[in-house]
Amino acid sequence: MTRRIYDAFPAGGPRGSWPAEERAHELTEQGQPATVVMDMGTDRFLVVPKSSREAAE
Repeated sequence: MTRRIYDAFPAGGPRGSWPAEERAHELTEQGQPATVVMDMGTDRFLVVPKSSREAAE
């Protein structure tokens, strides 16, 4: 399965900082529903499009 990645952030961000979630929120506000997933292989948070199933929830 191939998924588009809007942005990626290292998992070790400063305490209290949630840049991936903030970016996903910005994109959603702009009409591009997005969510955050963890890529365990690279230890990064990925901002990806919400699937049609997730968007319906």
